[in-house]
Amino acid sequence: MTKTIDVEIYGQRFAIRGEADEGYIRRLASFVDSQMRSLAEGMNTTTPSKLAVLTAINLAHQLFEVERKRAQGDADVERRMTSLMESIEEQVPTSLFR
Repeated sequence: MTKTIDVEIYGQRFAIRGEADEGYIRRLASFVDSQMRSLAEGMNTTTPSKLAVLTAINLAHQLFEVERKRAQGDADVERRMTSLMESIEEQVPTSLFR
């Protein structure tokens, strides 16, 4: 069921329409708000729209970094699994596999 949830991000109110849980939407809005406020602290002056774009770029960077690390972790697991399988095959007589 589609519902409208009012949230505030960086002093502006937004009506978010969707089917997601209200608590989840509020957590997302709070996270974006905190990211914008944190970024704004390090800047002299900027418009809210510029700040929103810079925040989006920062969040996209964080997402890409997490994805890169996950892919690297997957590759490490695959490499370790292959190494373990090779070690097992070396230790177990091949006649057991026939």
